[in-house]
Amino acid sequence: MVRVRILVLTSSTGAGHNARAQAFAEWCFELYRHDVDVRIEQMLEKSSGFYRTGVDFYNWIQKKSPWLHKAFFLFVELLSLLNRRSVSFGRHYYTAVLREYQPHLVFSVHDCLNRGYFQLARQLLGANRVRCATYCGEFSGGFGYSANWVEPTADLYISRTPTARDYAVKLGMPAARTRVRGYLMAPRAHLEVFDAAARAAYLEHTLELRPDLFTVFLATGGNGANNHRELLPKLLPHAAEIQAVVICGRNRETYNELVHWRTEHPEFNCHVDGFSEEVHLLMQVSDAIVTRGGTTTCAKALHFRCPIIINVIGGVMPQEELTVKFFHRGAGVELITNAADFGRIIDGWMADRQRYAQLCDNFLNLRYEEDPILVVRELVDLAQEVSGTSLQPGPFPPKPRK
Repeated sequence: MVRVRILVLTSSTGAGHNARAQAFAEWCFELYRHDVDVRIEQMLEKSSGFYRTGVDFYNWIQKKSPWLHKAFFLFVELLSLLNRRSVSFGRHYYTAVLREYQPHLVFSVHDCLNRGYFQLARQLLGANRVRCATYCGEFSGGFGYSANWVEPTADLYISRTPTARDYAVKLGMPAARTRVRGYLMAPRAHLEVFDAAARAAYLEHTLELRPDLFTVFLATGGNGANNHRELLPKLLPHAAEIQAVVICGRNRETYNELVHWRTEHPEFNCHVDGFSEEVHLLMQVSDAIVTRGGTTTCAKALHFRCPIIINVIGGVMPQEELTVKFFHRGAGVELITNAADFGRIIDGWMADRQRYAQLCDNFLNLRYEEDPILVVRELVDLAQEVSGTSLQPGPFPPKPRK
């Protein structure tokens, strides 16, 4: 039997692209087991030293100087011209992967891996032997929405929100080949859902916190860009009412500082961790999350009904502006430009819980329910158009094994 082969193109500019690539691979195995083979390629950094330098610079900017990214973003937009018909930098490596793997579907989850990449795949493999699709995780359109996301010849273009889909159509994507599919989270995020009793038990026994306190989650991406050390002292005046969950990503220096800070403030309940694979659980036990405008974290927060405070300290990267705009305009989500802003918000919520309740209502109005299997099935079916197979997904949640 022919195995469906799907090549996923991603890059480590932030953590969101890779998270979606991994989630898709996990879903394919969950639903189709060994009948669907998914190969994930860090195509930018593996194919070209030029691109690898750009990825490293992007991540440095994200951690140190987000304001610099506006100029960097405009430079990256030139790729929409450079790769208009084919791949320029990294062509040799990408060509070798295509010839060796012979994918039925090239699936891009990164803005810089659409234009040129789809055309070259068709040129090498044959237009009738490969399909091409894009999943764009942006929340809205405008400045920060890269033109590189839109390759009008794509067989399928998936957007996270109707607003973002409409902007893709404005940039030239045929509307008939677009879909709106929201979250693309790993299967475990849909399986590991707390009820009230489980939430309290996780707080008390796993995090060693109190189930009766207002819980603030100070989050960060995998790179560890954060302002936790400045924000935590603003919670101390409310130690009798508030506790904190803090993750530091792969930032060992911050982790060490916060472990020391926690020891110096025994009156404040605080759970500190480094990189966490349980963010979906931490959101479920938190009453609010402080995060930058990363699309993956914000999408999870919306799914798990955890209202956001958006951290814009040090500036906002163009892609983050799209997320900020969506949540700030759509739900009145508050932004913090410094620690004083954070203290003002927390003080206001503790003085008048109705202000927090109103934010929750507005925030949840942006939310919608979705069958998580739908987007996976659509992509696999697209690959099956050329693979000659007729696979059907297995049940989810899976039946217990005997």
